[in-house]
Amino acid sequence: MSKLTNKVPEKDVQNVFDSIAGNYDKLNSIMSLGTHNKWRMEATNMIKGSPRDILDLCCGTADWSLVLANKYPNSHIIGLDFSSEMLKIGQEKINKSEFGNIQLKQGDAMNLDYPDNTFDVVTIGFGLRNVPDANQVLREIYRILKPNGQLICLEAFKVETPVVKWGWRLYFNEIMPAMGKVFASHKSEYQYLDDSVNKFVSIRELVRMYRDAGFINIHVRGFMMKSAAIHYGMKAGR
Repeated sequence: MSKLTNKVPEKDVQNVFDSIAGNYDKLNSIMSLGTHNKWRMEATNMIKGSPRDILDLCCGTADWSLVLANKYPNSHIIGLDFSSEMLKIGQEKINKSEFGNIQLKQGDAMNLDYPDNTFDVVTIGFGLRNVPDANQVLREIYRILKPNGQLICLEAFKVETPVVKWGWRLYFNEIMPAMGKVFASHKSEYQYLDDSVNKFVSIRELVRMYRDAGFINIHVRGFMMKSAAIHYGMKAGR
């Protein structure tokens, strides 16, 4: 059995996201200093070819699903998340958009209800650190990808550079929980998001996890002093 990468019970994590769904988009802007949308665009631009079937895993409020729908209007895009409240907000965005190629579903990233070799591309943005076992999720993604399928993961990471570590720790440990209180009186929920970054694996360790799951052609692009990174990998072809 794999070692858990998030020891907070899955139901508790689901409750966190249900409770902060209304402020989640604001939170993302604060955590990324307003750059998360640019990161999603850069991650999307790493996709090769013209995928037909795309799964946006841990889609949250569907921001990345909408970016994918805009770039690939002829693709079928499924956004999947375990939080019904996040999906409600995502559906409102989709209803206001011009895109008819997105379908949102509630589901479990640990046990994906899709056959082997279903998707050309799987994206997962700021979600891998919130699942109980990221290794299990990577194996599931590998299973449902078609041969030569692509995985693009955008995630936040603990800053390791000594020069900036102190300031970054102050930002997350002091400012982020305070912001949570200002926004929605959910200080403990926002504290969880802080902890989820600090306790998740490193950028280098996630590369190893990709390899262990079977992915090839792995490469990484870091952002903002490596507080966030894109991990790209492919499933081997036949």
